[in-house]
Amino acid sequence: MIFSFFLTPGRRWAGGLLVGLLAGLASCSKPQTLAALFQKTTPHDDYSRALDRAGLREAALGRQWQLAAGRALQDSLVVTLPVLETGYFRPEQPTAAGYRYAVRAGELVHVRLTLAPGPVVAPRVFVDAFALAPGREPALLKWAATDTTTTGTYDFSYQADDDGQHLLRVQAELLAAGRYTLRLWRGPGLGLFPVKGRTDQAIGSFWGNARDGGARRHEGVDIFAPRGTPAVAATAGYITRVGETKLGGRVVWLADAATGQHLYYAHLDKQLVQTGQRVQAGDTLGLVGNTGNARTTPPHLHFGIYRAGRGAVDPWPFLHRADAVPAAFTGPDRRGEWVRPRPAQASRQLPATLPLLVLGERAGWLRVELPDGRRRYVASRSVAPAQPLRRLVLTAPHEIQAQPSAGAVALAAWPLRTPVAVLGESAGYKLLRGPGGQQGWARI
Repeated sequence: MIFSFFLTPGRRWAGGLLVGLLAGLASCSKPQTLAALFQKTTPHDDYSRALDRAGLREAALGRQWQLAAGRALQDSLVVTLPVLETGYFRPEQPTAAGYRYAVRAGELVHVRLTLAPGPVVAPRVFVDAFALAPGREPALLKWAATDTTTTGTYDFSYQADDDGQHLLRVQAELLAAGRYTLRLWRGPGLGLFPVKGRTDQAIGSFWGNARDGGARRHEGVDIFAPRGTPAVAATAGYITRVGETKLGGRVVWLADAATGQHLYYAHLDKQLVQTGQRVQAGDTLGLVGNTGNARTTPPHLHFGIYRAGRGAVDPWPFLHRADAVPAAFTGPDRRGEWVRPRPAQASRQLPATLPLLVLGERAGWLRVELPDGRRRYVASRSVAPAQPLRRLVLTAPHEIQAQPSAGAVALAAWPLRTPVAVLGESAGYKLLRGPGGQQGWARI
């Protein structure tokens, strides 16, 4: 895999040297200090430290890779789950994509990254999930890294501890080129629904509903089913209590072996387990009834979840059906294209001459990068391909850059009398298309 860069002596690293240093990162990607051996690090952290040890932090591309990683945590775009988006990695300009989404405590978040096959070795891609809180640093939740030896699909899941905003960052190694598809969707936090043969559609009374004329609130959900329907263990664990109470009637308490939270089964017609008994997910704990204060209602299971230090929590995120896994994107592949706002949709913030680089796509929307590096979503119908605004011939040699800013990575040097097409303008720079279709920025 060979990438060609024009790099000014003394200001940027030479292309061959940079590629050579990157080739050695795999052998020095592990922390070397004694303290690091006892500190949990992520593949992204290890790679970042390897860049430092290779002397690439101050190189233009290395510095931009580090900056892109941090920017993705601050300038992420909001998506609503489930979501499917395609994206691509730019070898000449390190980037990182950030996706911010809302979660409920107890939900499982599923992540699937598919790398498109290509003619070169698959890049290594780092995928990190963070919890966000106002005024705090993003808290790392889970991470993964793809294998450089194969292309394919990589899956991981994690459970949300609290309601809030999470963020997923996707970033490839330096000089990576390739395309990917990202799928994000939610699923229930428990492995099985607690009433055999039923789904969340059988829930007829929800968390927080008024009880006793408003004197208290419902601390669970009611799952309606015929009398005698098996109430089953939603997860593996052990029985901590089997008894009878005035409100709950015949009840069973199950301690979740994986999390320590307690599952509460109430209004049972019969209890079929004993205190101290270990059970597996799917084992029958009792039969649905209407004992306790449910004597005047149809048979149902009152199901509650109690967590240490928090008490009762809403069971809905632990029970609702999983989102459908988003199907493959079927629209035209516009990743890597330059577009501009259509005149009718142009504004002061997005003038008709402003070029936007398409970084990703989802149904009806494009994720674009503005010339100043900011990201946003724009409706697909609101932009059009960046056709030449005009054509001209360079009256002096020009260095062509990856970004419209001083110190940006240089892509090429075009000589005097090079014919070019102007595709857009920003901050005194022009986006040019030159020989062989190469594109870049220059101040002319």
